[in-house]
Amino acid sequence: MGMKSKIALGAVVGIVVIGAVSANSGGTDGQSADKGSSVSADQQSGAKSDTKSDAGSDAGSAKDEGAGKASQAEQFKAFVQKNGTAAEKEAVAHVTKVQGADEQNDILDSADVFTDFTGGLMGEGTGPAKLIASAFADWKQSENGLVTVYDAEGELLGTGNF
Repeated sequence: MGMKSKIALGAVVGIVVIGAVSANSGGTDGQSADKGSSVSADQQSGAKSDTKSDAGSDAGSAKDEGAGKASQAEQFKAFVQKNGTAAEKEAVAHVTKVQGADEQNDILDSADVFTDFTGGLMGEGTGPAKLIASAFADWKQSENGLVTVYDAEGELLGTGNF
């Protein structure tokens, strides 16, 4: 390997490391304001770490049973039916498919939620897309996650952090 290729390789590795460090140092302060809509942050953290509580055992069993039986969309809808507000329940009823929610690494997590709304950004689904993104943030947590909500034709309706 020549000297030029070693320098180029070192530069690429340096850029990747800087990108990963900056992605991990993202602010969680802005995310905490969005997560209080349906479930408090204490309940969310308790559901992940304490499987002996009611919320924890339900969340744990849904993930264990749902991994092979229920789709991600069904798991998401079940969570919102149990923990969501009336407006979130109505919005999530339009969800048809969820992708990317099952595997997370807390570095660059992304999930896609597809709905049966039409019209893209100018259509009827823009408002409910915000509710869907908020409910998704209550369902899944990540250090650096982005959920994107799409309409029936694959057009962007909205995004949110989770």
